[in-house]
Amino acid sequence: MPMFRAVKAALLRGIEAGTVVPGSALPSEAQLAATFGVSVGTVRRAVDDLVAEHIVVRRQGRGTFVALHTSDRFLFQFFHVERVDGLLEAPSVELLSFDRGRLDDDAAAALGRKPGEPALLVENRLSLQGRAVVHDRLVIPAGLFRGLTEKRWRERPSTIYHLYQSEYAITVVRAHERLRAVGADRGSSRVLGVAVGQPVLQVRRVAIALDGKPVEWRISTVLTAQHEYVNLLSRPV
Repeated sequence: MPMFRAVKAALLRGIEAGTVVPGSALPSEAQLAATFGVSVGTVRRAVDDLVAEHIVVRRQGRGTFVALHTSDRFLFQFFHVERVDGLLEAPSVELLSFDRGRLDDDAAAALGRKPGEPALLVENRLSLQGRAVVHDRLVIPAGLFRGLTEKRWRERPSTIYHLYQSEYAITVVRAHERLRAVGADRGSSRVLGVAVGQPVLQVRRVAIALDGKPVEWRISTVLTAQHEYVNLLSRPV
């Protein structure tokens, strides 16, 4: 393993273990270099990778901090629906239901778990510019979020991923998504106010935590009459 990847792995283990908590600063690059017995350049390359993956963030003149899940981060990294004229804004989120159930076959496969395991089943309606645009159906393993109640979910001060991070030490760092065109089912037609069978965009997302394990299965139904799903793609050159 290249040295910078070994340093990156060690930093990830420390963050995952809570040695450096979200929102707090990493030691300086010089301190990290001395700790790991490598050059500052090696440390910088490891930190650059963590910055690119949104696990840490650099603040000019202040240092490098473990990234917090905030509304701004949600909008930048995890919410890709914007109006056709390019307007991007945070959605208004309405909780429709919060139930306890079991993982079905699809959710279990997505989460790497066994069908029938206890799960929390959540439905949200997301509105933009006063119009319902997204119907979210979330499935999360109950074993990862012990003690999570509808009251705690409803009264969370920030985003869902902030709740996972701040109360359960589960930091979502990336998501794997599959998109396809479908006809609105009865549930989404009721939530979004459209006819059954109307063409909509379906986004199936697996949220992945810092340790590489899936922690949430989400099916989002998106109206695209006035909105688009926009994502910035990049790759190393």
